[in-house]
Amino acid sequence: MSGLDEILNLIEAQQKQTEDSIIKAAVSKADAIKAEGDSKAQKAYDDFMKRSSAQAEKDFENACNSVDADMKRKMLSCKVELIEQTIEKTIEKLKGLPDKEYFDMILSLADKHIQSGKGIISFGSRDLSRIPSDFEGRINELAKKKGGQIVLSDKPSDIEDGFILSYGLISENCSFRSMIESEKDSIRDTAARVLFG
Repeated sequence: MSGLDEILNLIEAQQKQTEDSIIKAAVSKADAIKAEGDSKAQKAYDDFMKRSSAQAEKDFENACNSVDADMKRKMLSCKVELIEQTIEKTIEKLKGLPDKEYFDMILSLADKHIQSGKGIISFGSRDLSRIPSDFEGRINELAKKKGGQIVLSDKPSDIEDGFILSYGLISENCSFRSMIESEKDSIRDTAARVLFG
């Protein structure tokens, strides 16, 4: 082998060594960049999944709360409607009582409102036409116990049922609807307990 061939071989070997060194360094750097990229991608993926999972749980919880609140509103609305229907049916049932039972109930209600002094009791036109003949005597027996007297008005009042009891300028509307309105919270509570336990 000539000296020129040796020089060429030496240059080729050095060149090969330099190439190998450059390729090795490039591969090592590429591996480091890829590992760093994989690590960052994994961290970004983990962070995203954590945030997404937390957001999904929050969205699910909010959706459940919203459905729960909506269901409670609908149940409450349904309960209120049932209570109102029950009150209306009760009023209709009271209005439809036979005359004797109806006016016995009126006497019982009047007894709670009668005061001392002279009072006037008036009825709606429907009730005025069906008052029992002994009603005025019976209500005055109750009034006497309280030091009072009741006169039965022959003019119809603008009420459907019940009565109006007046003492001078003070009148108490004892129609069924008026009494229910004045005691509506207590009546609705009682109806709710009976209907829903």
